[in-house]
Amino acid sequence: MAKVMVGMSGGVDSSVAAKLLLDMGYEVAGVTLKLFDSEDIYSKETRTCCSLTDVEDARSVAYKLGFEHYVFNFKDKFREDVIKQFSESYLKGETPNPCIECNRHIKFDKMLERAEELGYDYIATGHYAEIRYDEKSGRYLLIRPKDRSKDQTYVLYSLTQHQLKHTLFPLSNYDKTTVREIAEKAGLINSRKPDSQDICFVPDGDYAGFIERSTGITSESGSFVDSKGNVLGTHSGIINYTIGQRKGLGVTFGKPMFVVDKNVSDNTVTLGEQPELFKKVLYAYDVNLISIEKISEPIRVTAKTRYSQTERQATVYPCENGIKVVFDEPQRAVTAGQAVVLYDGDIVVGGGTIRYSEKGEN
Repeated sequence: MAKVMVGMSGGVDSSVAAKLLLDMGYEVAGVTLKLFDSEDIYSKETRTCCSLTDVEDARSVAYKLGFEHYVFNFKDKFREDVIKQFSESYLKGETPNPCIECNRHIKFDKMLERAEELGYDYIATGHYAEIRYDEKSGRYLLIRPKDRSKDQTYVLYSLTQHQLKHTLFPLSNYDKTTVREIAEKAGLINSRKPDSQDICFVPDGDYAGFIERSTGITSESGSFVDSKGNVLGTHSGIINYTIGQRKGLGVTFGKPMFVVDKNVSDNTVTLGEQPELFKKVLYAYDVNLISIEKISEPIRVTAKTRYSQTERQATVYPCENGIKVVFDEPQRAVTAGQAVVLYDGDIVVGGGTIRYSEKGEN
């Protein structure tokens, strides 16, 4: 009987994932990851993962279903590879995605490592995605799930072949309504629990305040400028803004204006009208490929630069230290620090972190 360790966030998805694996005959154990001191960060007014309540909910489900539940303390690793990276990225003028880094360094790295040390064959989570072995290429593939509205492949593009080989996603063929029905029928305490929201370690959504508190660095005010360098006003610190932002600028112009660029070296935030937000070309680094081993010549893909986007047609070119992605049509608010994820139909080709973007040729 294969042994699987299920990462249990306390939510309904991971709980049902554990139940489905039990029903399939796996020997299951549950684990909740302690990533930070909840008493310092958690707020009852918001819904995040990894809170004290979540640990109790996960333990309750494990008891109800009849398997062991553990808590692993990964606070130091999380602080170094997720929180520190998040803060440093913002201070460089980027807009990071900490969920991707958590998957990369914690859930599918440290958790798998610990599971293997304890003799487990697999880890599993409640992510909505599918893993399939392709005999022709000899590679494990990451594929979009049945329920496209819950597709989480964007935040999973960093999975390696070893991680894919030893990971199970039991919810790949289920939709959220069915998952809640399974939980309710099984009498699970979290069958109607709302999905987590916001970044787990910044539950109030005040990223700038968190960064200043955690690093001791205060983001200084500077100038709002237009694309020609003309000063338009004063901003309250570069970490308070992200590409595409319109509200909360603190200045008005009688027409819609958006953040179109940030420059840490001279502490300026560039504002412009909607057309200035669109870029056709981006460069990405820290690339991980899944369905193919390497990109040695241009390939056609669909790609997206944000979790909630629909993929768009593009061509990918190999370049020094990463890839160049040229979209057929300009894309709105391409943002440094976010991920670009590449698809071949429903199959994830791979992805990387956006370094910068440019208008390109029209």
